[in-house]
Amino acid sequence: MGNRKDFNKVAREILEAVGGKENVTSAAHCATRLRIVVQDDKKIDVKKVEETDLVKGSFNNGGQFQIILGTGIVDEVYKEFAELASISEVSKDELKKVATGKLNILQRFLKTLADVFVPILPALISAGLLMGLNNVLTAKGLFISGMSLIEAYPQFTNVADMLNLFSNAAFVFLPVLIGFSATKIFGGTPVLGAVIGAIMIHPDLLNGYGYGKALIDGTVTYWNILGLDIAKVGYQGTVLPVIVSSFVLAKLECKLRKVVTPMLDNIITPLISVLVTAMLTFAVIGPVMRTVGDWMTAGVMWLFFGLGPIGGAIYGVVYPLLVITGMHNSLVTAETQILANIGTLGGSPTFAVVAASNVA
Repeated sequence: MGNRKDFNKVAREILEAVGGKENVTSAAHCATRLRIVVQDDKKIDVKKVEETDLVKGSFNNGGQFQIILGTGIVDEVYKEFAELASISEVSKDELKKVATGKLNILQRFLKTLADVFVPILPALISAGLLMGLNNVLTAKGLFISGMSLIEAYPQFTNVADMLNLFSNAAFVFLPVLIGFSATKIFGGTPVLGAVIGAIMIHPDLLNGYGYGKALIDGTVTYWNILGLDIAKVGYQGTVLPVIVSSFVLAKLECKLRKVVTPMLDNIITPLISVLVTAMLTFAVIGPVMRTVGDWMTAGVMWLFFGLGPIGGAIYGVVYPLLVITGMHNSLVTAETQILANIGTLGGSPTFAVVAASNVA
């Protein structure tokens, strides 16, 4: 199959299977998939779609019904489909906006969480792989009984030190990465989000990793602002505080740009946005969301280490169901926070279980 008549036939059958042109709101395509937003998902005959020639599969995700056709084929089928459905060509981003409008509040929230983390995944992946390389050099007994490679070959010690530094960087500055990404998603200026993230891990603050011990020892220092004591504590290893702060920053910035005169906009808007958001972060957002994040992390860790194999089995059984509904995105914050605290928590047990669940 390769001429226009054949592609037209496939497009016509797909259009009929998704409920006809009256049910199609918009459509676009990526490298391999035809992405369709419909008015009523119940009108889609999935079996008929997947029985159509050239179709290799289909699934519903984020308000889009996606049909797998393959590279090269999808372009031609899309052209015919768009013509038959009487729709104009739109980009994937435009289609996402249309699809998002179909989601309920919870689904939108979970999708937003996923959208925040997707752009920074390459940084986390590279950091994880570098951490693995460092572990190869420093793990005892991996290649030599009772010894690590750097103990056997001291000339590689500095290499291991460099790899350790490189692998930790993304997690040390995680609030900066998240601040940039989240603020962009929420409609603000990304670099201002990065500034908020940087403020949250400023070296003059008590390191967030030592906050618990400092509380016990009574060594936490405070700012006193109009009678309100605000802890001078950083937010290393946290995720939720910077996401919420980025949301506040973006919304405040958008409001200010509507009321501040254009002549002063580039001066007044960033100043007030950063100042107010930073104050709220340390006074309210940070303490509250740090607690929520710790609860989420503790819950996941308890499931594995408190219930042991039973907890792992529960997680493995439930996870595919969460994926189907999109609820798995709610675990991204907990999993990322576990990774950011890998030095104290010893690692994340979730990935092995998820991998086993997917294979099963």
